Amino acid sequence: MTARLPWPVAYTVSGDDCAAPMPLGFAAPLAEAVGHLAELGYDGVEVQVRETGAHEAEALARTVEGAGLKVLGVGTGPVAAQDRLTLTDPSPDVRRHALFRLLGAARLAGELGVPVTLGQTRGTFVPGLEDIQRIWAERAVRQLAEEASQHGSRLLLEPQSRANTSLWHTPDEALTVIDALGAPAGLVLDTHHLDAEGIDATQAVTRHVSVTGCLQLAAPATRGPLTVGDPRLPSLLKTLHTGGFTGWLTLEHTQDGDSPRAAARSRTALTDAAAVLARSASPTSPRSTTHPF
Repeated sequence: MTARLPWPVAYTVSGDDCAAPMPLGFAAPLAEAVGHLAELGYDGVEVQVRETGAHEAEALARTVEGAGLKVLGVGTGPVAAQDRLTLTDPSPDVRRHALFRLLGAARLAGELGVPVTLGQTRGTFVPGLEDIQRIWAERAVRQLAEEASQHGSRLLLEPQSRANTSLWHTPDEALTVIDALGAPAGLVLDTHHLDAEGIDATQAVTRHVSVTGCLQLAAPATRGPLTVGDPRLPSLLKTLHTGGFTGWLTLEHTQDGDSPRAAARSRTALTDAAAVLARSASPTSPRSTTHPF
């Protein structure tokens, strides 16, 4: 694992089925991306897929594990971002196709033994159709959660800002959906989306750490790579530790035109934050006598 952190640290990458690298992930083919990330000391990757199914699990795992990393989660953003398929589209054929893709991702995740995440593919409302669109989305998410559970995976639902979706912008809204599913599910918390909704990330983690499977990190305001000295990072790490977090961390942010450099910056910032927290809790510190990790 990354030095001094008790949780795996991942970077967002795009599967080979994507039409182009996702803008918030490493801008290179998968095999090249995992090679760079392994050199930088990452533990694994969160793979964004567009149409990859369970039959591709072995090849995907071979590529990632060949670099010494692990697949920690399967993301589904490209289904909407690249093919404009969502669960709330007015067209029944589009909704059916979107769900077909998501179910395939859930089966892939099951083969890999990792969670599958859902964000923007749930879609946006059309004026006058909001009530029925909400029903469509809730039914589809229930089916997705059941499919994931049946195949040894688990759905993680990500609260996202209004700029991305019309549905479930806060952790509490997402938990209301999760509580009605009847299948194991949890949350992805993303600091960018929490910030956009005016939600303090540390407070959100404090309240929901027990049901959070992944925390996605980016610099505040810019949504770029993390920066050394960000005062929020030690606080977030301490909150995760105190709450008994058992998931993983994902760096999901813009690349500033240079993915190797962006990934290096974020890893350095995260490691530095862990060191700051450790120093603050060292036996020589008057504030604490217990090591944070």
